[in-house]
Amino acid sequence: MAVILAAGVGSRLSPLTDTSAKCLLSVGGSAILERMIRNCLSCGLSQFVLVLGHRADEIKQFVDKTFRGIRVTYVINDRYRDTNTGYSLMLASAAVGTAEFVKFDADVVFDVKILRELVDSRKANVLCIDRNIALADEEVKVITDDEMRVLEVGKSVDAALAAGESIGIEKISSKTGPLLFAQLSETMESHDNVQEYYEAAYARLVTQGVVFEALDITGLDWTEIDTAEDFAAANAMFRSPVTTISRGQQRATDETTKKVVTLP
Repeated sequence: MAVILAAGVGSRLSPLTDTSAKCLLSVGGSAILERMIRNCLSCGLSQFVLVLGHRADEIKQFVDKTFRGIRVTYVINDRYRDTNTGYSLMLASAAVGTAEFVKFDADVVFDVKILRELVDSRKANVLCIDRNIALADEEVKVITDDEMRVLEVGKSVDAALAAGESIGIEKISSKTGPLLFAQLSETMESHDNVQEYYEAAYARLVTQGVVFEALDITGLDWTEIDTAEDFAAANAMFRSPVTTISRGQQRATDETTKKVVTLP
């Protein structure tokens, strides 16, 4: 199951988002959300929970028209203007139940190989991290031990100690999911916490002994789109429309690329 958080306004991308939901902006000829859903379908994820807020009807219409017949549940965050990702993820609880899921921030554009590695991982709870990032206050930073087990995660983590940045794509096990949603629900009981990011709940679970592990995806293409500069970088990185590609097709492509690279 895929849980996609797409409730935000995307105000930093104005004027691009003045007339469009951020996740429907086109990167390389495909909408950001279309890229995400097609990558999910390529990796065997066929059930979707979309948490919507800003321009919810527009996003629904796009998904229903572009992906006829997929299993999708829409969850509406009516408080999207005064809440944050932790609140949006909490709202997905009933739709997810006790299923294992992969959580996505809807503004991340990524190579399908990242998702393949995550889905194929035998680890229960996994955060994708990139080591090759200049870490500042804005980035969600991850500290791990030598075995890649997560020790700390969050924006306030000391950048000097961090292994890398969490890219906004995580796998949550069927056992951990209910613990995560309970943690979010308890936190959101206080109005003071509604602006909290979901990573804070991950961090609290880590302190309680729940094991999260980091998957190093350094070298694979991805970017989060928050600003006009990010949007331009995404279009430079992903230049063609997305397609749904099977594992067999991916292997054939990889083998062909490898042969080309190794030719004298």
